[in-house]
Amino acid sequence: MSDRELSASTDLLGFPPVLDACCGSKMMWFDKSDERTIFVDKRNEEMQENDTTRKDGTNHKGYMICVKPDMVNDFTNLPFPDETFWHVVFDPPHCKGTEARLNGRTGMKYGLLFDGWREMLRDGFAECFRVLKPGGTLIFKWAETEIPVAEILKLTPMKPLYGHKSGKQARTHWIAFMKTPNAEITGLSG
Repeated sequence: MSDRELSASTDLLGFPPVLDACCGSKMMWFDKSDERTIFVDKRNEEMQENDTTRKDGTNHKGYMICVKPDMVNDFTNLPFPDETFWHVVFDPPHCKGTEARLNGRTGMKYGLLFDGWREMLRDGFAECFRVLKPGGTLIFKWAETEIPVAEILKLTPMKPLYGHKSGKQARTHWIAFMKTPNAEITGLSG
């Protein structure tokens, strides 16, 4: 195996080349245990979604929501050395927290944003870029249900490469970044 192949498949420290910094229930992943990825989330739990009635009157059968990361950790303080990963996925919570949402579907599936969310996301961006190798890519996913993506992009000094809108109402944004060599990662509060 060449040095390039070795570097692309696993880091010398034993880390895979991909980090999902806040994996949740890994809904976007084709393989929820992909060996090329280390899955991190601050939660490690199984929750039962309640049965509900939709707006159109039809029933929705609740199901188990499983958040089972490889490592329990907060994305604002990742336990990895600088420049560890070639690819980082950053899909943080995107809805503001309320008492009603705390144990609801949104809170269980995606997590919630509370007071200090701007600093939390700013720190999350900074940490994701810190552990990203120069030349590596970061994919940021944001659902623009309450907070415009333009407001979120102001929380990182890094310039996006491109993006794509998806979803039923085109409110989910997939945005690609590339870490340039010698990029200065700023934004950590505190």
